[in-house]
Amino acid sequence: MSSEREFTNQIESCRGIIFKVIRLYVNDEEDEKDLFQEILFQAWKSFPRFDGRSKFSTWLYRVSLNTVLTFKRRPAKVMTHENFESLPVAAEKGNTEETEALYLAIRELNEIDRMIVSLHLDGYENEEIAKISGLTKNNVAVKLHRIKETLTNKLKDL
Repeated sequence: MSSEREFTNQIESCRGIIFKVIRLYVNDEEDEKDLFQEILFQAWKSFPRFDGRSKFSTWLYRVSLNTVLTFKRRPAKVMTHENFESLPVAAEKGNTEETEALYLAIRELNEIDRMIVSLHLDGYENEEIAKISGLTKNNVAVKLHRIKETLTNKLKDL
């Protein structure tokens, strides 16, 4: 299989990851489109160095997060959640008020906590989250516990 075809197939099977990461960090439709293209570009540029030591989805998550976080560091627009749109996962689950409240609460977390809880909700184990985030496995576990407490408290207030 050609490298281009392999890359395209992998991206197609994991494209939801890209959209989810973008929507967790960006609220502007134009920025979402730009970021999607930039993530694809960065992933394609880095694909020859993908060695298969982790799952492609784990690698793509890291590329997506790094690209988004680099984008957010730009002194461009101020990110807000005034026009909050639910994440694709929420839409698949029927877009309930509870789901929307959860994602709104997640968007209010700092960038690292947002990344950790997003990966956790996607079913990643603490060890994989540690690889993606650069944290230790124990640090991920502690942060995840604190994030759950924070989200529980935020949702009680709603």
